[in-house]
Order: sequence, then C-alpha cells, then structure tokens
Amino acid sequence: MSATTKAGRGTVGRSRLRLVDLLRVGTIGLRARRSRTALTALGIAIGIAALVSVVGISASSRAEVVAELDALGTDLLRVAPGQTAFGDATTLPESARATASRIGPVTSAAGVTYVDATVRRTDLISESVTGGVAVVAADQGVLDAISGRLADGRFLDDASEQLPTVVLGADTARRLGITDADAGIRVWIGDQWFAVIGILEPAALAPDIDASALIGYPVAAELFDTTRSPSTLYVRTVPEQVESVRAVLARSVDPESPNEVDVSRPSDALAARATTDAALRNLLLALGAVALVVGGVGITNVMVISVLERRSEIGVRPAHGARRAHVAIHLHVEAASLAAQGGIGGAAHPSA
Repeated sequence: MSATTKAGRGTVGRSRLRLVDLLRVGTIGLRARRSRTALTALGIAIGIAALVSVVGISASSRAEVVAELDALGTDLLRVAPGQTAFGDATTLPESARATASRIGPVTSAAGVTYVDATVRRTDLISESVTGGVAVVAADQGVLDAISGRLADGRFLDDASEQLPTVVLGADTARRLGITDADAGIRVWIGDQWFAVIGILEPAALAPDIDASALIGYPVAAELFDTTRSPSTLYVRTVPEQVESVRAVLARSVDPESPNEVDVSRPSDALAARATTDAALRNLLLALGAVALVVGGVGITNVMVISVLERRSEIGVRPAHGARRAHVAIHLHVEAASLAAQGGIGGAAHPSA
C-alpha cells in the first residue's frame, strides 16, 4: 500500500467540528421542537426567578430591620410590674426612676403611669367611640427614652405639664381625626377639656405609646389622683452594658420583690423579626431549589427523549466521520442552550 493511500486514510479518519457548526447543530433540535423547548425553559425560568426574588426581598427586609435597629438603638430596657405568686397584679415603687438612674451604666430613666380616664373628641359622644385609647401621665424624658419623634407640635415641658394639655400618640391622633396640633384643637379627657399641643410619630420601640394620650404628672395628680408609680419605666443604658444592667435592674427598682418585676428589651422584638425573615427566606429558597430541580429534571427528560428520537441520526453520524466525543459535545451544547434560555429568562424577569 502506497504512502499516499496511508496518508489519505489518515486524513479521512481524523474529523473536526468547528465552533460555528457545533452551535448550529447543537441548537437545531431546540429549534425543531419549539413548544417543548419553551415549556422546559419556562420551568427553569420560574425556578431562577423565584431564587433571585427571594434573595433580593429577604436581603432588603433584613437591611431595613438592621437600619431600624441602628437608628433606634438596642440600649433600651422596659421595666413593668409583674404578678405575685398568686397571680395578683403588682406596682412599681415611686422611687423606681431614681433607683434605676443610680445604676452606673444607666443614662436616663423615664416612666408613664396609666390614668383612670377616657379620651374623646368631644363631650357629646359615648366613651365607646374611642375605646382602646389609654390616658397616661408621662415624664418629660419619655420621648428621648423611646427614641420618639414629634410629627407636629411640641412635647410636655415644665409649663405644659402643669396645665390641661395633651400629646397624642400616632394611633390616637388617627382615631380622633386630628392631624394638626397648632389649630387650637381640644379633646375631652375625663370631665375636662385638654388642649392638643403635640402629635407623635409611630414609636417602634414603644407601640403602646402610639395608642395613648400623654398628659403631665402634676395635672394628672390634681385632676385624677394619679400617683407617680410608673406603669412602665423606660431605661436607657450604655450599649455595651445592657445585659449587665438588665441583670440587676429588677433588684434595684424593687429590692423587696424583684421576682415581681418584668424587665424586657423592646429591640428584641425587632431582632426576632429579622430571625423570622431569615427562616422564611430559607423556606422560600428551599421551594425555589425544588423548582430548579424540577427544571433540571425537565432538561434531563427532554434530552433523553431527544436521544431516543434521534438514534438513527446519531448512528449515521459516525459513518460521516463524527466521533463519539462529537456526538456527546453536541448533546451537551443542546442541554446547555436550553438551560441558558431558562436562566436568562428567569434572571431578567421583572419580579426578580
């Protein structure tokens, strides 16, 4: 046999598959079965969109909670009367503010006391109309203690706490239909008209304040015989010493019955919200992963059917010089193209 014949055989036995031909051949099956391709790509797109949406929404939610915690601070402790061993309600000593303030890391302590009165828009309507609104006597430092802000007007001061004036929480103002504290508006509290001098913004760390009408201790004592025993005491501390203060606060404000004092950290509720968001995110991510697995199974199913349908075509290709690697690469390109269509569609979806 001549060298020319051997060289010719060598040339015939060696085949090449150009990149352009690979892309054309790898997508011809998808173009030939467009409905099946579209449905499979849709399943992948749904899975990708679900994952991207869940990660984005969860990250935004957690960032919002963290920003809220940073703005409000995690150094606030809430002290309230608990119950006796027999389930009876207790009260905090009037000296609770002073004793709490004497704890080294404590920076401020301010309280509120519930007043036995109701608040109404006028004296001509029944008390049930504004049910759920509490009247409380408040220290001047309460607003700073709870990181509260005024939406309008001013807060209680040395002069206004001696007079029948009131500051409305956000929910209270909404229920009473009051939006302006500078228009000479009055509300009926107990049997006395009170001038509205301020409206608060929603207080994230003290939601009970939102549904309250705040008056001064002196006028509360004069008109309603209210004591200075705090129903709730808000204590601000040095951030690094919060847990240390929390451990001794009950014994400090009520040495005789520390077990009858409840000490909580309002920011724990926000932290719990962040934890809940994380748990929900993990659940949704698991569901998105299931959707992706379903999409992957769909691709596998499509490729298996494609191979079964094209056995004759695959069998003929080696006769034209194609190697087994070429056939495998062709099928892999077809699967990758299908996955890419679904992935791009899911990532580019507006909800993602």
